[in-house]
Amino acid sequence: MAHAMPLGHIRKLWPTDKSAFLDHLLRLDPDSRRKRFAMFASDEFIERYVATCFQTDSIIHGYVVDGIVRGVGELRLLDSGNKQAEAAFSVEEAWQGSGIGSDLMQHTLLTARNRGIEKVFMNCLASNRSMQRMARAAGAALEFESGEVVGLVLPPHASPTSYAREVMWDSEGWATAVVDMQKRYFMRRWAGHLNRSSA
Repeated sequence: MAHAMPLGHIRKLWPTDKSAFLDHLLRLDPDSRRKRFAMFASDEFIERYVATCFQTDSIIHGYVVDGIVRGVGELRLLDSGNKQAEAAFSVEEAWQGSGIGSDLMQHTLLTARNRGIEKVFMNCLASNRSMQRMARAAGAALEFESGEVVGLVLPPHASPTSYAREVMWDSEGWATAVVDMQKRYFMRRWAGHLNRSSA
C-alpha cells in the first residue's frame, strides 16, 4: 500500500511547524501512540508535550507530504555536559513499513553526531519490534529494563563530510519548508472558502 502513496521529504521542523507536528501526533492510532510514548497518551498530554518541544534542547525532523507531517524523529538533549540525548520516532499507520522510520533515524543520528553527542538512548516497549530492528540496524546495543527496551547508540565522531551532509539537507529543507507553508496556507484558504460557500 505504501508504494502507491505520494512521495514526501524529510526536513527539520521549526516553531512555525508546531501545529503540523501536533496534528501528526494526534493522528497516531492507539497502538502507534502507545509505542511512541511507551504509555497511554491522551490528547491533552500530547498537547502539553508539543507545547514544550520547541522550547527545549530538541531537534525535530519531519517526514512531510504535501505540507502534512506524516512521521517524526526527535532528538532531545538530556545533559549537555555528559553529551547524552534521547531519540524517539513516530510514523502514522498508513505510512509504516516503507522505510520512513529508518530514514528519520539516519537524519537524527547525523544530527547527534555533528553536535558531539556521545550516547543516544532510544526507549521503547518490548513489544515494539520494528523500533528494535531499526535500532539494531543503527548499531544500537539493546538492554531490557522493567519490560522496556533501552537502545544505546554511539554515533561516530563528526567529520567534514557529515557536516556537509547536514548543511545540504538543511538547504533543501529550507526550500521545502517554504513550499510546505504555502501549501498549508492555501489549504486553509480553500477550506474557509468551502465553508463560506456551504453556509
